[in-house]
Amino acid sequence: MVGSSHELFDFIAAALANFVATEGEDFVLLPGRQRELGFTFSFPVKQLSLAFGTLIKWTKGFLIEDAIGQDIVGELTKAMERVGLDMHVTALVNDTVGTLAGGQYNHPDVIAAVILGTGTNAAYVEWANAIPKWQGPLPKSGEMVINMEWGNFGSSHLPLTEYDQSLDAESLNPGEQIFEKIISGMYLGEIVRRVLCRLAEEASFFGDDIPIKLRIPFIIRIPVMAAMHHDDTADLKLVGSKLKDILEIPNSSLKMRKMIVEVCEIVATRGARLSAAGIFGILKKLGRDTVKKGEKQRSVIALDGGLFEQYSEFRNCLKNTLKELLGEEVSESVNIELSKDSSGIGAALIAASHSQYLETEES
Repeated sequence: MVGSSHELFDFIAAALANFVATEGEDFVLLPGRQRELGFTFSFPVKQLSLAFGTLIKWTKGFLIEDAIGQDIVGELTKAMERVGLDMHVTALVNDTVGTLAGGQYNHPDVIAAVILGTGTNAAYVEWANAIPKWQGPLPKSGEMVINMEWGNFGSSHLPLTEYDQSLDAESLNPGEQIFEKIISGMYLGEIVRRVLCRLAEEASFFGDDIPIKLRIPFIIRIPVMAAMHHDDTADLKLVGSKLKDILEIPNSSLKMRKMIVEVCEIVATRGARLSAAGIFGILKKLGRDTVKKGEKQRSVIALDGGLFEQYSEFRNCLKNTLKELLGEEVSESVNIELSKDSSGIGAALIAASHSQYLETEES
């Protein structure tokens, strides 16, 4: 995550070569043909064609400086050549765009895709003539997929706290990805840790001494936070075991455990409600936040990511908030559907539909 571009892409190419080596005898590549690849790349890219894009910046804790400004497909291609892998990158696809493609393949009513995992982003289908910075002829369909990069949304209206501000200031990319830092899986547990640190320092929450492990950034990962938040035992036994195993706090009172669950609840609720607000914004932009007379439109949001999939309190809060924003009548026509692993499936579908051998096969 913080090495060199050479190391990163060599690692990806080696993993890819290992995967190709597991192919069974039922897969036979025709003579003279290359394997083709859809490359899902979950970072901001200036994309100039289907298989060419330069990295704008890293997010999600990555910081490999010599890759910034480089052609991502070119870097992967060179790495594949170094491991003797003859493969052609047909499509470079952001994970949200892949999720949108994979989602639409299964559900024609999908109009947007959202990732809520380690990081967060969204993509939706827009009319091309509504894009001010679009240059050149309009696509035949009249539509264009927009990769929003909404993780980088920043506004004075966002409910930021001192915990968010200190997290941002100490991050690898201060001043950037503010929305991501308050709603995504990489950061929610860290916000909880910072709140608990303050309680320990100013209220002796854990006793006279501050637990040493509590001072370690990002020690509270999202699975730990979710497990504590989901604990429904009478004495919050699971919270106690997590405190013991992760933070090395051997003894905790029920009052202390209840307070920790409440902190998790507050941080998760804010993240879920802001995520729902983002989805509502997309629906509003597309005019799907109202019910038009005589029209029976259905709007499906394809959503992928471990945060949404595995954190049920977060997921339920997001869905309830969206229903609250849309109102009872409109919310009946809007569905959020988990599209597990659809970013990879979507990238494969896009690559297949732009195969260099398509015309040969059709003729």
